[in-house]
Amino acid sequence: MSALIEMKNVTKEYRGVPAITDVDFELEEGKVHALLGENGAGKSTLTKMMCGVTQRTRGEMLMNGQPVDFQTPAEALDNGVAMVFQETSLVPSMTVAQNLYLGDEKLFNRIRSLNISAQTFLQSLNFNVNPTTMVGALGAAHKQMVEIARAVRKNVQVIIFDEPTAALTPEEKHHFFSLVERLKERGVSIIFISHALEEALQIADLITVLRDGALIETGPVETFDRERIVRAMVGRTLESSSHGAHRNSNRVGQAKVLSLQNVSMGTIVKNTSFSIYAGQVTGMFGLIGSGRTETAKIIAGVVKRNFLNGGEIRLHDRSVRYRVPREAVRDGIVYVTEDRKAEGFFETMSISENLNMGRLAAGLSQGVVVTRSEMKALADEWTSSLNIRAIDTDARVIELSGGNQQKVVIAKSLVQKPEIVIFDEPTRGVDVGAIAEIHELINRLADEGMAVVVISSYLPEIFSISDRILVCRAGRVVEEFDPLDADEERVMFAAVH
Repeated sequence: MSALIEMKNVTKEYRGVPAITDVDFELEEGKVHALLGENGAGKSTLTKMMCGVTQRTRGEMLMNGQPVDFQTPAEALDNGVAMVFQETSLVPSMTVAQNLYLGDEKLFNRIRSLNISAQTFLQSLNFNVNPTTMVGALGAAHKQMVEIARAVRKNVQVIIFDEPTAALTPEEKHHFFSLVERLKERGVSIIFISHALEEALQIADLITVLRDGALIETGPVETFDRERIVRAMVGRTLESSSHGAHRNSNRVGQAKVLSLQNVSMGTIVKNTSFSIYAGQVTGMFGLIGSGRTETAKIIAGVVKRNFLNGGEIRLHDRSVRYRVPREAVRDGIVYVTEDRKAEGFFETMSISENLNMGRLAAGLSQGVVVTRSEMKALADEWTSSLNIRAIDTDARVIELSGGNQQKVVIAKSLVQKPEIVIFDEPTRGVDVGAIAEIHELINRLADEGMAVVVISSYLPEIFSISDRILVCRAGRVVEEFDPLDADEERVMFAAVH
């Protein structure tokens, strides 16, 4: 079958440093082509050149056999190529319906008709999103649904999905996979970028693996298994990359450091109670809307619980009520957000500047003025400790791959020397190698006596790193499990019923 898109000997350099080098890639009509690799392997760079976000340094791109050179995403879209970005490109101040039809508005628009049309379209995709809601008020999962819906509505020839399932629940992933099958039946070609290797093996017709900006392997999905993909991605067998095994340690909480009693916030968090212990990893599992993230944000002072009948939070037997995150940070509580782009870092600042902002927020600076050498020393220490891959510590965070951005967010929190760390979806959009590194870090923090909370939608991850599992449903913690005595079916049943 002839290729719909061909990339020939494509190279892209940033400041003279190659992100990808002499890569050949072909996308066939009506096929799902999975593009896999570690963070920084060049997956997003390659696809961004296909859709006009960035221009190649060398090489050639053909579409339907004809040379093309898209200068903007709008030009690519006009030629039938759309991309669903890992970090959503929606307009927060507009409603869901307005974002769906942005750029396709009629001369005269009736808001009611627009909302009805958007509602019908979203329901046809099995996406449960209110079209009248402001996008800025949506969670990460619902934003991803709107981003996917906007691309599908364009009726294009090629859709590039960059980590489309990272924020979705198992049921929503099922709907998404059904959507992909329907698109294939219509002859739409799909590039599927994901760190969930099992999903790639399930949905793809072909697989291409990149490593360090070079093409390593490509072929039909039948010729791949998880072990071969991991070996191609990292250059070796990575035993710790699987979430499947239980933790090796048998940590018991040393002392209670934080407790919640009947904490409530509106209709989202309802009379929830639980405790967190030093030297222990507490896993929190729940479906979207279960109140797990909102509970974490109450603890960290990001949002406020009810003033009346809002319950009580005690830190070392001292009642606390934080109005802003700075107060929680200075008491040793940090929250690593699930939405790194919107809430996790300053994208126009460098790595060293972001880490210094974290230190300033904790009040740890020795003086009023911080020298560049002090900032660089701090950044060098943490980039080495967390294996952050960048040209140098003066690189802007927005230029880094998703996994390295996540490591910067984690480092910015850990530089504050916390006693309690709450990780919200710490491995979302992160490759298998970086997942193993983040899990190792989480276990190390607990072994050093820190109280660690990990919120995750991925049950195997919850089981692999947790010393105890709390299940959230309908705004409260409803059950607690020992991961060695429970199984995924029991935990999921508690989350749903």
